[in-house]
Amino acid sequence: MSPYIPEAVVAIEDRRFYDHFGVDPFGILRAAVENWQAGGTVQGGSTLTQQLAKNIFLNPDQTIQRKIQEAILAVWLEHKFTKDQILDMYLNRVYFGSGATGVEAAARRYFNKSASEVTLSEAATLAGLLKAPSRLSPARDPKAAKDRSEVVLGAMLDEGKITRQDFDDAVAEKPVKAKTYWDGAQHYAADLVMRDIKKLVGDVKQDVIVETTIEMPLERIAEKVIRQTIDTSKQNVTQGALVAIDGTGAIRALVGGRDYAESQFNRAVDAKRQPGSTFKPFVYETALEQGWRPESIIVDGPVQIGKWTPSNYENTYRGEVMVADALRFSLNTVAAKLIDNVGTQAVIDTAHRLGIKSDIVDNPSIALGTSEVSLLELTGAFAPFANGGYEATPHLVNRITTEDGKVVWERGAEVPPKVLSEDMVGMMNAMLRRVVDSGTGRKAAIEGYDAAGKTGTTQDFKDAWFMGYTAELVTGVWFGNDNGAKMRRVTGGSLPAEAWHEFMKAALDGTPNVPLPGNYTIGGPDAPLVADGNGSEYYETELPRDDGVPREDGGRRQNRMIYDRSPPPGVVVEERVSPRRREDDGSLFRRIFGG
Repeated sequence: MSPYIPEAVVAIEDRRFYDHFGVDPFGILRAAVENWQAGGTVQGGSTLTQQLAKNIFLNPDQTIQRKIQEAILAVWLEHKFTKDQILDMYLNRVYFGSGATGVEAAARRYFNKSASEVTLSEAATLAGLLKAPSRLSPARDPKAAKDRSEVVLGAMLDEGKITRQDFDDAVAEKPVKAKTYWDGAQHYAADLVMRDIKKLVGDVKQDVIVETTIEMPLERIAEKVIRQTIDTSKQNVTQGALVAIDGTGAIRALVGGRDYAESQFNRAVDAKRQPGSTFKPFVYETALEQGWRPESIIVDGPVQIGKWTPSNYENTYRGEVMVADALRFSLNTVAAKLIDNVGTQAVIDTAHRLGIKSDIVDNPSIALGTSEVSLLELTGAFAPFANGGYEATPHLVNRITTEDGKVVWERGAEVPPKVLSEDMVGMMNAMLRRVVDSGTGRKAAIEGYDAAGKTGTTQDFKDAWFMGYTAELVTGVWFGNDNGAKMRRVTGGSLPAEAWHEFMKAALDGTPNVPLPGNYTIGGPDAPLVADGNGSEYYETELPRDDGVPREDGGRRQNRMIYDRSPPPGVVVEERVSPRRREDDGSLFRRIFGG
């Protein structure tokens, strides 16, 4: 480090540092006299060695017992290490405010340079911070930091460490204008790393190197996309977040807000908001597990469950629809009927099994995403659709080592449990693919890539989401306002889908298209209807054989796949409604009075 730094610190904090044995009786007496004259505590009597002992070994409690322990440990340190070693340890562990611990971090934090390049004036600023790191931080009060640095320079002049000309030149320099906080969305991830370390290895007692899953090129793309989307929007959007994970749950990009310098609150991890219709896939997955199929017919019409009467976004009804189309167009009434049929607890169990960690309220309205979740957990819960049905717990840390390479902790390579069957994955991907191809998420489509996803918009446009994925990457995007203010008609299919498209297009650039797992193909009204002779009707469609064996006429041999048009066993479906009667279901009387 710059030689000015230790000289400045010793001059202002412990002038007799090189003369005492760890405890300075003269310093204690001097402090006691000055405190008595001032009628309060204005000066401490602790030496740098005592402060180091406190930082390494003790808690900050101000008790007689702790001060005695501090003094004993300080004497021990003086016998164990040289003065320069003690000073070096102190300067690399002391807190300098604004999240910076150690002189190297502080120099980069306030001056954007290495500690070895710090000037006299800057060294005096750093030394001045030790009295009150938060209050005197140049990021908080540049003038107060400058005034304190001049006190340090005066002490250095008195000690003969600098000349009068050095003093005058340093005082003449302008106050440091440090940024409010570090720039860059990667610091959201860094904060999360600091939180995770304690869970993985407990309190860290030495310098360690943490290897993370973040890919910085993707992180920069994500930050740019979120910020530009907000800045160019004129729809009262002030915040956004993005999380991208791979099929194992490794976090490749994480953006917790528009600007880390303005707000360090991580909206991707710590904010819990209503997910809206992005929660519906858990309802549909539960229905499939209980016998429903994408081709099952259900009536989109008025519904009442207890006192709850949900309606569709456009306040219109389509009558008979396939379950797959109900998801494609995000029909609220169908999601409500499905959860009423399969049971709310079954849906809650599905959501938890796939990766939702938050508590979910046992209420039918969760079908429309009324129970709050975080963006990170919701993104992780979509990963089983992309990776073939395996649990994918989001994680950021791969390995922790000491500076000499000793492994302190390393993530295992165990195969995670399977939470979805191959059939379920195939059906869900077939339905969610249509959301992107021709449904509410069309703006997310990326030419040449197999993608699927789901839009989500909460009441009064307070939250807008898009959860989407390819076989390589699962990405969740959220936009809204911290104070819950309404956006101007921002839906999940608008800004979030567009931002998802921009990020994923850049992230996938140059990579081959990998098909989503599952080979299920949805039948539909365009496929011929056939009867089985027992009163049931089926949709029939043709699929190429996997073996690709050519037919004699030059085409491919075909497999015939039959889809049951009847409801699952034990499921009661409303009376079929002809197109002519659809408007009757939404009559003016019923719209006003309900029922």
